[in-house]
Amino acid sequence: MTTAAVGSPRTYQVRTYGCQMNVHDSERISGLLEQAGYVRAPEADDHPDVVVFNTCAVRENADNRLYGNLGHLRPVKSRNPGMQIAVGGCLAQKDRSDIVRRAPWVDVVFGTHNIGSLPVLLERARHNAAAEVEILESLDVFPSTLPTRRESTYAGWVSISVGCNNTCTFCIVPSLRGREKDRRPGDILAEVRTLVDSGVLEVTLLGQNVNSYGVAFGDAGEPNGKRGGGRSAFAELLRACGDVDGLERVRFTSPHPKDFTDDVIAAMAETPNVCHSLHMPLQSGSDDVLRAMRRSYRAERYLGIISKVRAAMPDAAITTDIIVGFPGETEADFQRTLDVVRESRFASAFTFQYSKRPGTPAATMDGQLPKEVVQERYERLIACVEEITWAENRKLVGETVEVLVAVGEGRKDERTGRMSGRARDGRLVHFATGAPEPTGSQGGTGAAGDAGSPAGRIRPGDIVHTTITYAAPHHLNADGAPVAHRRTRAGDAFEAGLAPRTPGVLLGLPTVGAPAASPAPTSGCAAH
Repeated sequence: MTTAAVGSPRTYQVRTYGCQMNVHDSERISGLLEQAGYVRAPEADDHPDVVVFNTCAVRENADNRLYGNLGHLRPVKSRNPGMQIAVGGCLAQKDRSDIVRRAPWVDVVFGTHNIGSLPVLLERARHNAAAEVEILESLDVFPSTLPTRRESTYAGWVSISVGCNNTCTFCIVPSLRGREKDRRPGDILAEVRTLVDSGVLEVTLLGQNVNSYGVAFGDAGEPNGKRGGGRSAFAELLRACGDVDGLERVRFTSPHPKDFTDDVIAAMAETPNVCHSLHMPLQSGSDDVLRAMRRSYRAERYLGIISKVRAAMPDAAITTDIIVGFPGETEADFQRTLDVVRESRFASAFTFQYSKRPGTPAATMDGQLPKEVVQERYERLIACVEEITWAENRKLVGETVEVLVAVGEGRKDERTGRMSGRARDGRLVHFATGAPEPTGSQGGTGAAGDAGSPAGRIRPGDIVHTTITYAAPHHLNADGAPVAHRRTRAGDAFEAGLAPRTPGVLLGLPTVGAPAASPAPTSGCAAH
């Protein structure tokens, strides 16, 4: 039988893999589907009418993961013939019609450049009873002009650019997302203000390389009508975000060391709502490996940036990405990576074993390392990183930190009775929810008080100040009662179940009405 009752709207689920870009793209996919009349299915629903896979192609196991999940859905779809499966994202851009060849039960394949086409492609596939594959080679509409269903009431992604002009030999992203295209500053700030007006307290500016933002439009179009353009555009954008009333936290990811300039450090230090947290990909501490990776900086340059950031912001938490086992990496190269890690004193690190991706220059390089060598170095790197992050976290025991309360950050929260959130420096904090000292309210309803009372109940989106009592390599605990609790409009929105939605401007994209309800069942047999 079909998956929806007669006359009911069709339901959807979006399943996301990969980076923050993909997470934000999935918010746009949800916004598009809801604008077209679809309704989000509950997470427990194992047979929604439409399942969209938003894929990643960066890691070697991405293909296996996708086709494994598609295989699991095949019998579900066989029992529910009205069901549709769509595959988008980077792996779709790479594999294209091969997806339908390998998984002929897939209905729609769309790429990174035509997210806005999804509702039309779904309707076309239903009408034609055939798979629709549409992959564009370049961006036709900037994704942020599309309607968006935001997942958080208190924090939002804001894209400032898409694509990448770098040519790192290990990375397949530029070939899948295209050359960098920047949004105008006024458009970015308008989206930020819209989010803040809906209660959002924190925004993260997104780009494959935020430091190169604005080079294309030079002197024109600076935030607040200022001129300067070019390499100063990102620093000016950070400062302009500081003028947005009600915006309490600004983050950005990811910068590239080759383009990181002193004016960005100054903007971070001098703009009160810009958080003192910096994600700065290292990839390797060996100059020889960086050269082979085509990363146009060297270890000395990287460490110089870290030194300047710490001089301007001693409390800055710096995180990074590191790849182990790049082709040709020697033990001496790996030791140089460990040296840079020790000197940098990272707050955390995303560590990866090199993964060969077809279509990248590194995939055909000489010196591919045996798996056992890469694994052994990886384990040593993890041990080194955790020793440092644990030591850095222990320095915060006894300190009082500001935490933006989140949902879903702490897997053990229900068992421990704690809640979780992020400190201003980005560290994960699990905190007890005893009665805080009254602080009044700011932008929300009610005053702080008994954490169990309606006026004092701590909600995702609220702000608490709490004192750290324990440190682990990857998180902090605060087991005493919060020092203070401020109810916020973001917390109000969470309590009311109101997720921010940005309507977008479709700019000539074809639109479709609400999808037709599923037809009446052809038999009386239940699906399961």
